[in-house]
Amino acid sequence: MNDDKFSDLKIANILSSVKTIAVVGASNNWKRPSNFVMKYLQRKGYKIIPVNPKEAGKEIHNELCYASLKDIPINIDMVDVFRKSDECLELAKDTIKIKAKVFWMQIGIFNSEANDLVLKNNLDCIYNRCPKIEHSRIFGELGSGGFYSKLISSKKNKLTNNNDNSGNFFKSNNIETLSIHAGTSPDPITGARSFPIYQSTAFAFDDSEHAASLYNLQENGNIYGRLSNPTTAALEQKIAALDNAIGSCCVSSGHAAQLIALYPLLSPGKKIVASSKLYGGSITQFTKSFKSFGWETDLVDITNYDEIKQAIKAKNVRALFAESLSNPEGVVSDIEKLSELAHNEGIPLLIDNTMATQAICQPANYGADIIIYSTTKFLSGHGNAMGGCVVDAGKFDWNNGREFEKLTEPDTSYHGIKFFETFGNLAYINFCHASALRDLGTTMSPFNAYLTLTGIETLNLRMQKHMSNADEVANFLIKHDKVDSVSWSGFQKNKSYQLAKKYFKFGFGSVFTISVKAGFDGAKKIVESCNLFSHLANVGDTKSLIIHPASTTHRQLNPKEREISGAGDNVIRLSIGLEHSDDIINDLKVSLDNL
Repeated sequence: MNDDKFSDLKIANILSSVKTIAVVGASNNWKRPSNFVMKYLQRKGYKIIPVNPKEAGKEIHNELCYASLKDIPINIDMVDVFRKSDECLELAKDTIKIKAKVFWMQIGIFNSEANDLVLKNNLDCIYNRCPKIEHSRIFGELGSGGFYSKLISSKKNKLTNNNDNSGNFFKSNNIETLSIHAGTSPDPITGARSFPIYQSTAFAFDDSEHAASLYNLQENGNIYGRLSNPTTAALEQKIAALDNAIGSCCVSSGHAAQLIALYPLLSPGKKIVASSKLYGGSITQFTKSFKSFGWETDLVDITNYDEIKQAIKAKNVRALFAESLSNPEGVVSDIEKLSELAHNEGIPLLIDNTMATQAICQPANYGADIIIYSTTKFLSGHGNAMGGCVVDAGKFDWNNGREFEKLTEPDTSYHGIKFFETFGNLAYINFCHASALRDLGTTMSPFNAYLTLTGIETLNLRMQKHMSNADEVANFLIKHDKVDSVSWSGFQKNKSYQLAKKYFKFGFGSVFTISVKAGFDGAKKIVESCNLFSHLANVGDTKSLIIHPASTTHRQLNPKEREISGAGDNVIRLSIGLEHSDDIINDLKVSLDNL
């Protein structure tokens, strides 16, 4: 799935047309990737012929194993290779001799000479892909694990091996279309166009073998609500689509998302380097609560690249973490620069994109590896559904020598399988579901997933209105004689202005702070005297919201920490809603004038 060279239609047509597949490098060890692939494809109706000289004469999945391709007595449609890249040329020659139609090199395997030879002889050649993963993705099964197929459809019938795939799916990269359609085809049983709420704690198995395959991670599907749910999976696909990513994992809250995002990367003694311009609750979580896991956090000035570069050099650092648009001060992170710094040290860049959303910024397009959301905010948009989401861009090499043990070493809870070896670039999100949710239990409810699905359909429209209202309100406030400053990136004098112009599609954020001349007590009085603004601890609602961070959201921090995070004593945080801008401005004007 890393290589965009091969169209979905091409892959779909190959997998729909081939009937017999020879697996070269087949293993009788069920924990090996080749065994996973063989079992899965066999259950999907393909005839699988194992090829391995060490296993010749034995049976693997009830099929006789042969020493070489030339020994197989039946016609072979496709050869799937689990061998080293330098062995592929000779295998390609044998594939041509047996008159197969497709030469397929697994994830991480490529030989240019083999590729050229196969194409010259009019065979199809696929490389750096896995037929199990591609079949699951294109034929609608991978979505149960939160992976986005990159296909959308208004038809209720799912793709099957016998379908003419050319007319059954639609592709789009447009936010407006994806926010409505991605992940939410009509229900295949009832035809319901609004995606159903699957309010079930558990899911029935086809038979004992199917159950075992699910528990062994050999097959995709639902087992228990703590791990996955069809409604939640639809939301995961939609969010991944909006981020141009391979998959996501939805959880119970934004804080849960940060926990789940870091859990695959960290172990006791390992460290996070994070921006000091984080939401106050995040700073508390990172610097206090995470210590109970043995995780350490170094807070840095996210605009001081020398400081960041020095901090991430430490051998125990496993992640660089920042907000695309910080809460509450509105500092914009230079995602490309941070990505460059992180990747030079072999660590992933994690970006919390809650305040911007995909409608404004897509961090994966600028090098971010993991994107995090509190779906409670703008994605849901109506202040009625708690949730969070971890999104994987699918491009980071977890086997780069930096020791991401949970992803690269044998997992004893799954009988020693190695996630990255087995699942390739799907390893991280697979681990989030199969291990992190299994053991930490931070599951999103299906009902909250449904509400968030509904909210996202209007995301692009809502964000445009949020931005236009924020523009008018910020320009009013900056001129008011009782306002000392406005931390909105839309002002040309703001330090983040140029970065906002670079990374944001439209607007400059609708959550920002003002500093008032009346100090701590005056700030609280302004908050309390507003009649349109709701005084509560949330952002990203249709309604305009207001709060005094120093006495609420950032209260756990000491004065110095509050100042660093942009929540000083005289600071008020505003979340500009969708009301008429005149009414929003009038409410603030009355409160300020009466001070």
